[in-house]
Amino acid sequence: MKLEQLSMFVTVAQVGSLSEASALLHKTQPAISQGIKQLENTLNFALFSRNGYRLELTSAGKTMFHKAMKLLDDAAQLKQVAHHIAQGNEVSITIAIEASFNLKGILPLLKNMQNQFPETQIIIRQEYITGAIEALLDGGADLCITPTMEFSAQEEKIEKHLLNSGSLINVASPLLLKRNPNLRQATDLLNEYQIIVQDSGTGSKNIEWGVQQGQRRWYVNDFPTKKMLIESAMGWGKLPGYLADEGIANNTLQMLSLSDVQNITPLKYYIIKKRGKVLGPVGEAVWEQFKNYQI
Repeated sequence: MKLEQLSMFVTVAQVGSLSEASALLHKTQPAISQGIKQLENTLNFALFSRNGYRLELTSAGKTMFHKAMKLLDDAAQLKQVAHHIAQGNEVSITIAIEASFNLKGILPLLKNMQNQFPETQIIIRQEYITGAIEALLDGGADLCITPTMEFSAQEEKIEKHLLNSGSLINVASPLLLKRNPNLRQATDLLNEYQIIVQDSGTGSKNIEWGVQQGQRRWYVNDFPTKKMLIESAMGWGKLPGYLADEGIANNTLQMLSLSDVQNITPLKYYIIKKRGKVLGPVGEAVWEQFKNYQI
């Protein structure tokens, strides 16, 4: 059984005649007829009923037609992938993204990447705090998006381009604020739990930013969980601006105004690649698109 024979079979089944199939496939009618007969001999059953003016599929032929269509589609996709790889294009590229970054701003760019490079898998790797820059420097990612505060010590090792700005905002639920009517400072919240997202990298070296001495704390490994716990009045803490704004708009969160801490932490997000690393054609194209993209 050959792909060429299956192609002849499918084409004849679609158009219903050898002459039309001959014109479409640029093959002689005898060659197509012979190819289908060879396929039938291999299968040990007839694919077409030859009693009428037009060739009609047998019941077995109808089953084979759908299977053959799928097989030919798979073969065409495999050929595309092979051509894609033969040109030096990557099978996949990984972008590590620090989780406080709002992906919504780059969705049009991600869609464009999907359309432009359908044979390359784009892997979005979500990391926390120093995890994204660490993934880039350790070779676990080709590109990363992370705030400036997380890679200040790595400036000589990277190339970066500013994408946009964001923030982390101290928030709590109305219920938590109700049970702390005299709240003025972070020290007034020592008996409440601060909800903290754990660093997925090792760059923080067990340093907890914005956590005061003696503070009760709970640890989570993602922002949606942190937001849910804060909205449930189980604690307080910083959330990315877009998540905090969502809760504030829904009256499930309120921004804190504590006199002894920074309530809004401004962030600048960069697309980054490792200095000196040679990206493949797809990675380089993605890097250039990010550099020219305005959020």
